[in-house]
Amino acid sequence: MSTLAETRHPIDSNAGHSPRVGNLDDLRRSNLSTVLSLVHANRALSRSEITKATGLNRSTVATIVVELEELGLVSATQPREHKRIGRPSSVIAPTDRVVAIVVNPELDATTIGVVALGGRVLRSVRFQTDRVPSATEVVNAVTAVLSGMRPQLDADHSVVGISLAIPGLVRVHDGLVKLAPHLEWVDEPIVETLAARTGLPVFAGNDANAGVVAEALFGAGRDQDNVVYLNGGASGIGAGIIAGRRSLIGAHGYGGELGHTVVNSSGVMCHCGATGCLETEVTRSALLHVLELSEDDVDTLEARLGEAYADSRDVRTVVDRQLRYLGVALRNIVNTFNPELVILGGFLATLHRVGGLYLEDTVRSSALSGPSDDVTIVASALGRDNLLIGAAELAFAAVLRDPSSAAPRAVAG
Repeated sequence: MSTLAETRHPIDSNAGHSPRVGNLDDLRRSNLSTVLSLVHANRALSRSEITKATGLNRSTVATIVVELEELGLVSATQPREHKRIGRPSSVIAPTDRVVAIVVNPELDATTIGVVALGGRVLRSVRFQTDRVPSATEVVNAVTAVLSGMRPQLDADHSVVGISLAIPGLVRVHDGLVKLAPHLEWVDEPIVETLAARTGLPVFAGNDANAGVVAEALFGAGRDQDNVVYLNGGASGIGAGIIAGRRSLIGAHGYGGELGHTVVNSSGVMCHCGATGCLETEVTRSALLHVLELSEDDVDTLEARLGEAYADSRDVRTVVDRQLRYLGVALRNIVNTFNPELVILGGFLATLHRVGGLYLEDTVRSSALSGPSDDVTIVASALGRDNLLIGAAELAFAAVLRDPSSAAPRAVAG
């Protein structure tokens, strides 16, 4: 097992923390929250590990675990292998009962997933679209999918909410999509609309912010305090930033738009109105085009790119150009945020696998000495699932704060 994840949470600063205890009910709720948050972040822990991590005595932990089992949030099993003397400590893991429905609309497709506690994606479906989906079309698609899944959801799960991972600016206090330029959405109240249609709590956040949360909790950034995540998709390049183990999202949730870092003063016009932004110079569409692939062939991009880079001058020219501009952006990011780790996701992870050493060398040679000394650049450990996993945390936050609130909830449809 890797290092035990702490209960500090990069989305919700209260998750896993003990509130000021005023009475026995507050103490009970606090203890339930602390233990469930630990089990969630680590995906499985022995009862003895929980006891050590929380400082609670064994009988208190046993009582808490029993209550979480009765709520259907965790299960206790005996370890398969036990080599120590004495009675083995039960392994506590999240169940699949509590789930979030997660939606990631993009330029070319909408992905809908079912995510359980522990960041486990139980199911995901990617719907290709022939044109840019409107907010209304996304709401209709989610409503239709939920209606079709309702018998299974009602029988096997409790849906705590719907989370949207949006490639654009999402206002943090109400989920209004202020601007999603590639989707052509402006001031879209999709949270309000989807909640009215489904009867479920609905949450929304920027997709890259979701990605960095997922990597910090379950992926490559698990043991790091300062992380920058860059996500590359059909809808451009976004970034999520964790500084001192807290999401850095700005006053209204609009922070982290590093895709609009200028990397080429002689570049092309961007959606934002500026010239030479990172997301206009480094694009998935250019990689697909040089490989003679369509948007339907995204799943084969990584395998084809590595092979073609070695054999084709045209492919090397496109890839090297993109690596060069990505290196400029990484230099700026390292100088500005001084992260321990930069994680590349989406098609940027594919570029990293081809030219990761070049990117490391670029940052070492061009960024300031100090910020560049110890930074590491890696590919996402969670792959395509990271946006779904991270966005689900928005819906799970209330359950992690108060596990007793996880009552079954009907799905409209």
